[in-house]
Amino acid sequence: MLAPPPDFLLSVVMPVYNEQRTLAAIVDAVRAVPIRKEIVLVDDGSKDGSREILAGLAALHADVRVVEHARNMGKGAALKTGFQHARGDVVVIQDADLEYDPADYPLLLQPILAGEADVVFGSRFLVDDREPGRERDHFHHYLGNRVLTFVSNLFTGLNLTDMETCYKCMRRSVLDGIVVKSRRFTVEPELTAKLAKSQARIFEVPIHYRGRGYGEGKKIGWRDGVAALWAIARYRFGD
Repeated sequence: MLAPPPDFLLSVVMPVYNEQRTLAAIVDAVRAVPIRKEIVLVDDGSKDGSREILAGLAALHADVRVVEHARNMGKGAALKTGFQHARGDVVVIQDADLEYDPADYPLLLQPILAGEADVVFGSRFLVDDREPGRERDHFHHYLGNRVLTFVSNLFTGLNLTDMETCYKCMRRSVLDGIVVKSRRFTVEPELTAKLAKSQARIFEVPIHYRGRGYGEGKKIGWRDGVAALWAIARYRFGD
């Protein structure tokens, strides 16, 4: 695999909302990846112990920075804030819930470092289901994601397998031309539509994934799916 140049900096933008159970573990996993990086953690008005944990992590690690929202504003708003504070050459989105494995960062970066892509999506569906660590989501989430990806492809002209993936890895130069307007989970189709309209070269690579259910804190429901369908059309034809 290609190694990043010595002065390369990866910005990991991580929205956080009531994730006290997994915060320390996911930050440790991100920090363990042998790539020069900064971790921008955006606390989106957490009401559990997340804010205190974040303060401790920032005090302990020089590569961890914390930005706080006074109240909960949604994933899209948290990402917008994180992008504004990111200083890296490439920005990758990371959820705080341990569903996605930061060990996949080198795979996400390879097409960008090779000069073949401007944006890389980490697909949960470009996989062999029998391979350990490549687990699909629960059935209803899996079906919903496939439908939303299909509709998104119809509108954008892309040929993605996983539009809703958290792992979107983007050159900073591409991201700087995008203004995020979504406040909640509709940020995924919004980013996809705007990246497609930017004429960025978009690749997909397979990633590891461990889907969790509502009992473990999963926050996406059917209303978010309906909102995503509306967002697909809105951001294809609007701004």
